Amino acid sequence: MKGLESQTLGKYELVREIGRGSMGTVYLARDPFSLRDVAVKIADVDPKSSQRIARRRRKLFFNEAKAAARLRHPNIIATIDAGIDDSLRYIAMEYVAGAQTLDLFCIPGNLLPIDRVVSIMLKCAIALDYAHNRGVIHRDIKPKNIMLTQDNEVKICDFGIALLTEGEDIDTTQVMGTLGSPRYMSPEQVTNEGITNQSDIFSLGVVLYELLSGNNPFSARNMADVTQKITREAHRPLKEIRDDIPSALMHIVDRTLKKHPAGRYRVAMELAADLNLIYQDIKLSEQELSGKDRLEALKELSFFRGFEESELMEVLVSGVWRHYDVGEVILEEGSEEDGFFVLIVGRVSVRRAGTEIGVLEPGASFGEIGFFYRPEHEASIVAKDLVTVLQVGINHIEHASVSCQLRFHKAILTNVSKRYVSALGQLGTR
Repeated sequence: MKGLESQTLGKYELVREIGRGSMGTVYLARDPFSLRDVAVKIADVDPKSSQRIARRRRKLFFNEAKAAARLRHPNIIATIDAGIDDSLRYIAMEYVAGAQTLDLFCIPGNLLPIDRVVSIMLKCAIALDYAHNRGVIHRDIKPKNIMLTQDNEVKICDFGIALLTEGEDIDTTQVMGTLGSPRYMSPEQVTNEGITNQSDIFSLGVVLYELLSGNNPFSARNMADVTQKITREAHRPLKEIRDDIPSALMHIVDRTLKKHPAGRYRVAMELAADLNLIYQDIKLSEQELSGKDRLEALKELSFFRGFEESELMEVLVSGVWRHYDVGEVILEEGSEEDGFFVLIVGRVSVRRAGTEIGVLEPGASFGEIGFFYRPEHEASIVAKDLVTVLQVGINHIEHASVSCQLRFHKAILTNVSKRYVSALGQLGTR
């Protein structure tokens, strides 16, 4: 399949080869009518093939076209068109520029964060459930058939050996037998027994195992050993490879890799539900960790010197953390703001009528006058660096404990007094 660049296939102008597989070659192409890029997969043609093999390849081509035509899902590569041009069979698909396949992240040293892995697998499980409910079993789920887009979206691709379980023309288009990528096959797929949607669930479990560990659970020297491991040998427990994987996630992996379908998830949406729970738990844990980090950050600031830890926890609960880019206005001259700010990270410029009159460092506060009444601010506060501030509302302080309120009063009066003395010093030097 060489030398097709710069040629036209159907209405598509082929630009360059971008992928190659066992069943065909994929080209970047241009649709001259819509002026958009598409991916065109051209079925390989081997003139030396026997009639039986040629017939099998034709079936696989029509099978992929029919399977893909049933599916319209944001996490499945969309099929746009299919046709035959001068004996070349082709399928035009959605082109995703800059996408990477998951095999790049199944390598020790290049693994994705656990929460990212769970998020990806969650989307895959939902997409597979969608396909299964429309009578399509993928049969070749593996890292190379799952893509990550530049905006971190997930796309399942290559339904070239999909099994159709519904439709009037199933018997005329299906290719049966042992199909797939050996290390990702389910036991029933390896032994050529009845294939169901649970076979895809097993394969997705293998991908999940690889993304978490960087190892395939059934790697072996030859196909016979791979088959032995898949059908009879237990995979190595993930806890022996790394110790930071939540136990509930390990249980999910173990369940997807059960030898008999009865032990696995019945449908992919059940797997998705469990993955979603894990994802929410991880995010909650991250928030708790972030809370600890924020508590330590407050302890380092002069404004909160003297606060008890319980009082700082009240501050964390009531305050709002805000982030600003360089040059962004935090408070605008002449505006009103309920509450005040404590500078956590970075420096800010104090400006009046566009002129800088001072610079505040971490631990300083501003807008405190609103603690006593709500006048218009007499100066603007502009971020000089990447800035993080803690905004505390007056009503939040009023509902804090008495000891916490007293700490705030003392800290605010201390900061205002420092600025007053500094201002007097500047006047004295003029």
